[in-house]
Amino acid sequence: MTIRHLRIFIEVVKNGSMSAAASRLYISQPTVSQAIRELEEHYGVLLFNRLNRKLYITEAGRKLFSYAKSVVKQFDDLEEKMLKINKKEKIKIGSTITVGESILSDIVNKFTKKEPDIEIYSYMNNTQVIESKLLNSEIDIGIVEGEIKSPDLICIPEIKDFLVLICSTNHPFAKRKTIKLKELANERFAMREKGSGTRELFERYMSDNGIEIKTAFEGNSPEAIKKEVINNNYLAVISVCLVEEEVKNSRIHVIENAEGAWDRYFSIVYHKDKTLTRGMESLIELVRDYKNISSFIKTVPASRLIK
Repeated sequence: MTIRHLRIFIEVVKNGSMSAAASRLYISQPTVSQAIRELEEHYGVLLFNRLNRKLYITEAGRKLFSYAKSVVKQFDDLEEKMLKINKKEKIKIGSTITVGESILSDIVNKFTKKEPDIEIYSYMNNTQVIESKLLNSEIDIGIVEGEIKSPDLICIPEIKDFLVLICSTNHPFAKRKTIKLKELANERFAMREKGSGTRELFERYMSDNGIEIKTAFEGNSPEAIKKEVINNNYLAVISVCLVEEEVKNSRIHVIENAEGAWDRYFSIVYHKDKTLTRGMESLIELVRDYKNISSFIKTVPASRLIK
C-alpha cells in the first residue's frame, strides 16, 4: 500500500466512479480498478459494493476515506516543508472584510518590518469563505471576527471589538439618548452579505428578540453600507473600528448596545493539523500584542439601545 493507492481511492470516493477518478488523475480505468483491488486485498475488507455497475462505499470504505485524507494531507505537508528547507517562507493570510478594512494593512506592515525575509499574501472575504479556504488548505492562517463552526479549526480570540448601530446625524435617533429595541422594527437596514460574521451576530440577536429586519440594501463593502446610512437614512450594524472618521466628521451617529450583547473578538484561526511555521507563530504573537483598536468611541456622545 502506497500514498498513490490512497490518492486513487480518495478520488474514486469523491467522484463516485472509477472512470471519473481515472479521468481526474489522467490514468487508465484498469489502473484505478487494480489499485482499489490491491487496497481491499491489503486490508482484507471490501471498500465498495458493486451493484448494477455502480459503486456504493462500505462502512470500512468510509473509515479508510477519513484516515486516507488525513494521511495524504500530512504527507503533502511533509513534502512541502522538506522542499521549502533553505527556501524563503511564504504565508497566506485570510482576513474577513471587517478585519481587512480596519487592521490588516497595519498588521502586515508591522509583520513585514519584523520578518523581512517572509513573503506575505493576503486575501479578504467574509467569515464563511475564509473558513472554507482554511479547511481546503488554500490559506495558512485567518484573522476573523465571525463565528467559526468547523471542529477542525482552532480559533483563538485575541483582539476585542464590538459592534455599534449607526445612523445618519440627520436621523431622529441621533437626537436621543436612548432607543428602544422594538423601535428598530420600523427601520430599514443596510446589511452585510450572507456569510458575514457581523451579519450573523446581528441577525441572531434580532431573532432572539423577536424582531424582523427590514433589509433595504445588501453588500459586502463597509464603505457602501456607510454611504447608504448617510445618504438614505438607513440603519446598519458595523464594527466600531470602521466609523471613526465619519463620527469625527459628524456624518454618522453611533448607538451602543446597553447590554454589551454585540461585544466580540477578532480571532486567529488555523487548521488543527497545520504545523505552525516560525512565520505563523510570529504573526500570532504580533496579533496577540496588537493594541490599536480604536478607543475613540468612549470620547464621543453615543446613544444607548435598550430593551
